[in-house]
Amino acid sequence: MRRRSLEKIGVWGLRVLTYSVVAAILYVLGDIVYHGVGSLSWEFLTSMPRKSGAEGGILPAIVGTLCLLIGTLAVALPVGMGAAIYLTEYAGRGRLTGWIRLAIFTLAGVPSIVFGLLGLGLFVIFLGFGASILAGSLTLALMILPVVIVASEEALRAVPNSLRDGSLALGATRWQTIWRNVLPYSLPGMLTGSILGMARAAGETAPILFTVAAFYLPRLPDSVFDQVMALPYHLYILATQHPDTAAVRPKQYATALVLIMLVLGVNLCAIVLRNRFRKKTRW
Repeated sequence: MRRRSLEKIGVWGLRVLTYSVVAAILYVLGDIVYHGVGSLSWEFLTSMPRKSGAEGGILPAIVGTLCLLIGTLAVALPVGMGAAIYLTEYAGRGRLTGWIRLAIFTLAGVPSIVFGLLGLGLFVIFLGFGASILAGSLTLALMILPVVIVASEEALRAVPNSLRDGSLALGATRWQTIWRNVLPYSLPGMLTGSILGMARAAGETAPILFTVAAFYLPRLPDSVFDQVMALPYHLYILATQHPDTAAVRPKQYATALVLIMLVLGVNLCAIVLRNRFRKKTRW
């Protein structure tokens, strides 16, 4: 009886905590939507900013954020998946592999500002990329690599070994087995890791603060070596650095709402792609 009572108390405690977290998230989202939807307009989304962002729109910040996300995905996805394939399918279980995995888990917990300083020293100064989309994308890619690698490894391990053994027994090479029998079934899980990484990269401010973000730049980028505005940094400027914070408060909420909608849109696109791959591959 006592054990059942303790179990019920534990279940109810976890339920209360879960509902509390959900309620807090819904409250924050509701507050942003309530205060920000009134300031959203086509002009706000498609026009250039004026007077240091106090007036006008946020088109350069939207375009800059999208450029950073595309660059981050183009670097992190192939490198992360390739590293996961090597660690899972080719590398043994030796001490070196264990140290590599420990380093990956450690990097996943490093604060984002440390990656920002790394990007400043390595990409901006040492490699001479300057404050640019290229430097910012590489920095964000390094930041989300641990998430992509770990999620991809878990997805690869979830594929039954019988698929590998059957392919190898029929005379296929190791790479042919991975390409035709492993990747089609693990790709949905790999995309899930990419979703989590991209969601984190889209909302980060510290890494782009040192490598790409501009305070006020009312034009669109022409190349990967251009500096750009970004939604997280623009929101930070409006909320903390603008001399008349109260006057730009509607724009703060509207910018936050656009950022949330952008992250949600990217996640929904990735989820749709993941579900399509899942429907095509069944075991």
